[in-house]
Amino acid sequence: MNTQRDNSSMVRRSLLGLLPIAAALGACRPDTHSVTLPGPRAAGDGSPVRGGVEPADTHQAGVDRPAQPQTHAVVSVYDLPSEAGPAQVAARLGEAVLELTGKPGEALGVEAAGLTVTVGLGPRPVGSAGQGLSGGLELPAFAREERTDRTWGGDLLVQVCANDPVAVALADKRLAEILTAGGASGRWSQAGFRPPGGGPVRNLLGFPDGIENPRTRPELDREVWLDGPGPFADGTIAVVRRLRVDVTGFLDQSVVRQEEAIGRRKADGAPLSGGEALGRLDLSAKTPRGRYLVPAMAHARRANPNATGSGRMLRRGYSYRNGPDDQGLLFVSFQRRLRTFIATQRRLDDGDDLMRFVTATASAAFFVPPAFTPERPLGRGLLGERS
Repeated sequence: MNTQRDNSSMVRRSLLGLLPIAAALGACRPDTHSVTLPGPRAAGDGSPVRGGVEPADTHQAGVDRPAQPQTHAVVSVYDLPSEAGPAQVAARLGEAVLELTGKPGEALGVEAAGLTVTVGLGPRPVGSAGQGLSGGLELPAFAREERTDRTWGGDLLVQVCANDPVAVALADKRLAEILTAGGASGRWSQAGFRPPGGGPVRNLLGFPDGIENPRTRPELDREVWLDGPGPFADGTIAVVRRLRVDVTGFLDQSVVRQEEAIGRRKADGAPLSGGEALGRLDLSAKTPRGRYLVPAMAHARRANPNATGSGRMLRRGYSYRNGPDDQGLLFVSFQRRLRTFIATQRRLDDGDDLMRFVTATASAAFFVPPAFTPERPLGRGLLGERS
């Protein structure tokens, strides 16, 4: 394998993938019935995001901050060098992240409203320390997967998000160059986009997405962030999957059939069980004849935490479109236990009217360490101390 060529190609794909996003977004976003909540995109404290978003005292940015996910993203997965260098590579990456998010205008030459960089470590670099994570970081095989050596697993996750696609591309390129210089090699990279606005936004199927997310600080503490002493405290577990969706096949169905497959109304996202737009499902609601209002195989029912018996995921996914035959969802979720995702996906595999249109083409799980500083390098306690 030519590592330099692979990484150059990876950076080029990120740049090319971001350039047509604005046009694609205009083409794919429905013209009517848009579903957004009022208010500006905000940081965790509710204030509008103007510059970059640095790691906080405890958590990395790009998980629950900004509260509304930015409109553009690139997710990139790398392998770290096998020699005694992962700690140094991670420390240098952390320094670059602090530089980019602290003063993005100076570092990139362009302003970058809401720029975040979120870094995760895979099973191999975490190593035996990963036994401290409930369920570890290894994902089992699921249905409808197209597995390749380059798109399954990985040592390092780098998620770059901002409200400007140029800023995302430049930041991703800068970080790829730093990682390549340190001996890391690129596996895969995917650019994604989502409509602007507050609250859940529409995906390429035209339905609002992200309604069932944790919303309050107690919910986030219970479902997303790890506690306890040691290097895992204040971190979380990320699952990233590129899901190719047969958008044409799904949309060729009647709107009624689409709604039955999703479990929500297309016009406003309201659950078929009744209630207001963006409300949560009532899984017990039935017709007078005893039929469930949300069909048994509807995606919203099958993935609902009350049905899976697992926790709730914080999903910050993005649509992607590489071409008419390769488009869908760049799925990103954060949870405190990998079992939350595994239990949900297995239930979907058992039966789900949406999943027959979906094929996973890339997948991995990572531990997202707590916030880092120049004095407390990224990966400290997991990758060793910086020499």
